[in-house]
Amino acid sequence: MANQYEDLPQHALERLQGLRSQGNPQGVFTSDLSVNEYLLVREAGFEPVGLVVGSSVYHIGFQQSRWRQSMEMDVLTQAMYHARELAMSRMEEEAQELGADGVVGVRLVVNRYEWGESLAEFMAIGTAVVARDRNANFRSFKNKPFTSDLSGQDFWTLLKAGYRPLSLVMGSCVYHVAHQGMFQSIGQTGQNLEMPNFTQALYDARELAMERMQAEAHEEKAEGIVGVRIEEGSHGWGSHVIEFFAVGTAVTPTRADHTIETPSLVLALND
Repeated sequence: MANQYEDLPQHALERLQGLRSQGNPQGVFTSDLSVNEYLLVREAGFEPVGLVVGSSVYHIGFQQSRWRQSMEMDVLTQAMYHARELAMSRMEEEAQELGADGVVGVRLVVNRYEWGESLAEFMAIGTAVVARDRNANFRSFKNKPFTSDLSGQDFWTLLKAGYRPLSLVMGSCVYHVAHQGMFQSIGQTGQNLEMPNFTQALYDARELAMERMQAEAHEEKAEGIVGVRIEEGSHGWGSHVIEFFAVGTAVTPTRADHTIETPSLVLALND
């Protein structure tokens, strides 16, 4: 197997050579799907071929915040987004090398080590699959393997409903929430009242992350996004700097005139 992907290490390519693929039907498959998920993915018409992984160890830059000002930390936002994109693209490269139609059950993980407080490893992990129907096209409109963080059960349900995944879409916003002055804090002691500066800052940050995720879905020509999650984390920056990370699976109908037949779908889900 020729090394078409300079980003992938040699050991990754050697591992991929031993996996089941169109060019190596005698290989073994690997998967992080549960037994139930594995059976439902096969029931949906797909064969798992291998666990695919992308990794990026990234140095996250520094940005000075203002004590009394709520503001986006755009240097940190760009770092968190770009690092995840690198990990995702390498996972997709491994899927391409296997001739996969897509990757299901994708997980995005951020790990920190003792090498330095500004370093973090970003990982993307999922199971590459191929469609048994070789005449069907399940790739994205950009002719890349689809990516999805749906469980095996949700993936099966989505296909049964007449939709297919296009791409894992995401949006990130790292935001500094302004501190209160000492006299303002003292004046609020013992009272039940909304903290409008905190409310507005968190609201704005979540909206920015959601807006960026939706923009990615528009680029993918998706009809919608399912399984959306909004995750929050400080990643060691301190209590007033928070990342809001929005992620979900962009989907499209399997055909233009598709409509969901609700009664039959409900019956299928209850079986």
